[in-house]
Amino acid sequence: MRSSHLFTKTERQAPHDADTANARLLIQGGFVDPLMAGVYSYLPLGLRVLRRIEAIVREEMNKLGGQEVLMPTLHPKDPWVKTGGWDSIDVLFKIKSRTGNEYALGQSEEEIVTPLVLSRAKSYKQFPLAVYQIHWKYRDELRAKSGIMRGREFFMKDMYSFHTSQEDFDRFYQQAKEVYLRLFSRFGLTAKVTEASGGAFSKKVSYEFMVLTDAGEDDILYCERCDFCVNKEIATVKEGDACPRKQDGALKSARASEVGNVFDLGTKYGQDFDLPFIDADGNKQFPIMGCYGIGISRVMGVIVEKFNDEKGIIWPKSVSPFAVTLVSLSNKDPEVQRQVSERAAELYEEWTKQGIEVFWDDRDASPGEKFSSADLLGFPLRLVLSGRTMADGMIEWKGRTEAESRLVPLADITEKLMMFVNE
Repeated sequence: MRSSHLFTKTERQAPHDADTANARLLIQGGFVDPLMAGVYSYLPLGLRVLRRIEAIVREEMNKLGGQEVLMPTLHPKDPWVKTGGWDSIDVLFKIKSRTGNEYALGQSEEEIVTPLVLSRAKSYKQFPLAVYQIHWKYRDELRAKSGIMRGREFFMKDMYSFHTSQEDFDRFYQQAKEVYLRLFSRFGLTAKVTEASGGAFSKKVSYEFMVLTDAGEDDILYCERCDFCVNKEIATVKEGDACPRKQDGALKSARASEVGNVFDLGTKYGQDFDLPFIDADGNKQFPIMGCYGIGISRVMGVIVEKFNDEKGIIWPKSVSPFAVTLVSLSNKDPEVQRQVSERAAELYEEWTKQGIEVFWDDRDASPGEKFSSADLLGFPLRLVLSGRTMADGMIEWKGRTEAESRLVPLADITEKLMMFVNE
């Protein structure tokens, strides 16, 4: 993509009302635009990040055996009444139409997915099975905050599994936990698995996947010597106590942001809709269900919270909108300027044809402005082409996290760039 073709621009100043790093940098960099509290437009660069996160999540859910579906976000009232959610879930958006009918905007999909699946899966031979979707969700938050990390509209993956026995559910539950940990590591995040109350979803203990960040909304206790971690809300230990698993480890307290969760829903929803299956002995049974969520837009915000510096965002390569920023510098000499522009265009076309995603800053702007913009946008690699470097047959190479740049022969740059992209 050429910078001159992009309708959004980076801003010199951060928004005055941004309360977190992700809100400040994503708005300033032109990744998102706030429509109102908790509701954002995802602009071309931001949407590329969201789609990359979505693609990784989809890949891992497919490996786990999930079947992708797409369910409505506008729900009739009746299924929510059957489960008790209509009156018990305070964040549920409720809508009344001109016809007098009432509806809900989906904040989760148990009420929809249960009859969708169990009206079709009626024999034990059809289990276990898991379906998932990646879609927008809505919650009537009293106070939307922390940029895209806590919104009234958000992008989410939710998967639901169905099992004939607790043992089979426990097996899949463990597999899902392992997949989640691998998935978050692909984003460059280290997630801690915390025990927490199932809340409105379930009376059983659930697992939340937490990433340490000061912008988080949860307080956790964790051990640095093992994987013990617990949400303070249900903890029977306190900061400084010996770790229950590693007695030589002391528990530390931290703020964290939830990026995913898994819930054991039991047989509640099958019973609510009276949709049993027939087991191997010919008896009616209700399946055990699990719910597995990942906040995709929230993950995007958490990544920015974790990976930034005083200059801007530092995108992990796996989710960066572009792998490389090509910066062509202007020159007072018209002939040198023409040569730089033509060579930059040749490199841009060559790399694009080879599948390298390049963001070319081809604007008529000062070097300082271009460098500041590149740092703010935070793509992994910056390549600078100028009259001086071209005269020496070189191009300047600088990784986003590197303190110094270095010169690379133009004759070798494509091969070196391909290695960088594919490593």
